[in-house]
Amino acid sequence: MAGHRRESGGSRRLASIVDRNIRALVEREREHERRRDLQDRIADGITRFAGSMRFVYLHLLLYGGWIVVNLGWLPLKPFDPTFVVLAMVASVEAIFISTFVLISQNRMAALADRRADLDLQISLLAEHEVSRIIALVRSIAERMDIEEAQDPELRELARDVEPARLMDRISEEKGAQGSGT
Repeated sequence: MAGHRRESGGSRRLASIVDRNIRALVEREREHERRRDLQDRIADGITRFAGSMRFVYLHLLLYGGWIVVNLGWLPLKPFDPTFVVLAMVASVEAIFISTFVLISQNRMAALADRRADLDLQISLLAEHEVSRIIALVRSIAERMDIEEAQDPELRELARDVEPARLMDRISEEKGAQGSGT
């Protein structure tokens, strides 16, 4: 089939342009990972660990042991019988873990924003290309006296979308829906 390569064994592969794009995106991600600074790597590592079952098991052991010892259930002398120190340790830990999670989320949000910008640019390019193709096909249809060439919807589809006007129109519509009109 045109546009597809065959691997050994006869299974179809993606078109070479898709393969190239995948390789480029993967390489871009690797480069982004290589350029991250030590602080981001540490924050992500802590966040990854804090979101793991190992973290849960470790805390079950530590806090469970702390509680059992300080309830006097073991032949060890309680060191925090009122659990004030435990509460302070847990509070400080929660502050730091939530901070690391927020740092990681901010970095992921920035990455998501870059990907959304790329998606928008690709969509606008595809829309422009489709508009040009529609205009070309419509022109050919007019020369061949094909009736559908006069369809007013084709004229509209052949026009490029203006992103700023589109965003203004969406804002207007949301405003109208929000005001109950």
